[in-house]
Amino acid sequence: MPNKRKMVDDDDVEGYAKIDRYHPVTVNRVAEKYRTILKDLGENPDREGLLKTPERVAKALHFLTHGYDLDPAEILRSAMFAEDYSQMVIVKDIEIYSMCEHHMLPFFGKAHVAYIPNGQIVGLSKIPRVVDAFARRLQVQERLTMEVRNCIEETLKPLGVAVVIEAKHLCMVMRGIQKQNSTTTTSAFTGEFNVDKTRSEFLRLIQ
Repeated sequence: MPNKRKMVDDDDVEGYAKIDRYHPVTVNRVAEKYRTILKDLGENPDREGLLKTPERVAKALHFLTHGYDLDPAEILRSAMFAEDYSQMVIVKDIEIYSMCEHHMLPFFGKAHVAYIPNGQIVGLSKIPRVVDAFARRLQVQERLTMEVRNCIEETLKPLGVAVVIEAKHLCMVMRGIQKQNSTTTTSAFTGEFNVDKTRSEFLRLIQ
């Protein structure tokens, strides 16, 4: 299914060609709403520094939520291979950047993902792509953790899946409780990772 949000928008600045892809109608609609928001906040959207801000924000939001246009299961299916390997496979320290759906402020950190193959392995780069496909949506960390786990479990059908995410939430750091050093950790396990020995090995290896 084609990405309905994509359209080429080139910007050449001092020899640097920047190519972004957006749907202009949607960008314009969102930008107009942000012009109103700026006014409601007491700003003047017609002053020099803010003239292009509504459009920039609209494009930024498109990028930050482009995961809605991706099929994480299809990402995995595009690089699955039959292989007689049944030991733990870990991809750790996967950078994540997402948006809290409650305040639309960022949360960011690292994801650690492991699975134990059951006749099928997947290209290693696909696991970070799956994480990103779910992270680039309006999210809560708890659901993000479960969605990554469930996608790998249902698509790859391994002997077990483990996902741990550690993240800082700007809705806690910049507002509300304002605790700058707080980190949230979530985890989800299936199959062999529900066995204490296997789960402990995974947790030791991601430290």
